[in-house]
Amino acid sequence: MTKKEIATRIADKMDVEQAKVKKIVQMVLDIIAESLSKGETVELRNFGIFKVKSRKPRIGRNPKTGASVEIPGKRVVSFKAGLEMREKVR
Repeated sequence: MTKKEIATRIADKMDVEQAKVKKIVQMVLDIIAESLSKGETVELRNFGIFKVKSRKPRIGRNPKTGASVEIPGKRVVSFKAGLEMREKVR
């Protein structure tokens, strides 16, 4: 599903212009991304929790040559589904 499809469904259900809904959806996603970039946790009740985790640097291996490669640490976004979300998906 794409942002456009989400906006279309919301617009149809609420009888609102699709362009306005698309802007609102984009704003919500921008706010979530901005909060995560600041290291904040975003909790949407019954949906899930988005948070940033840090990965430590490590030594990997190039599968082609077998040589050791240093992999730098980085920050990644993780998502944990909420209880209602997990039950709906089952």
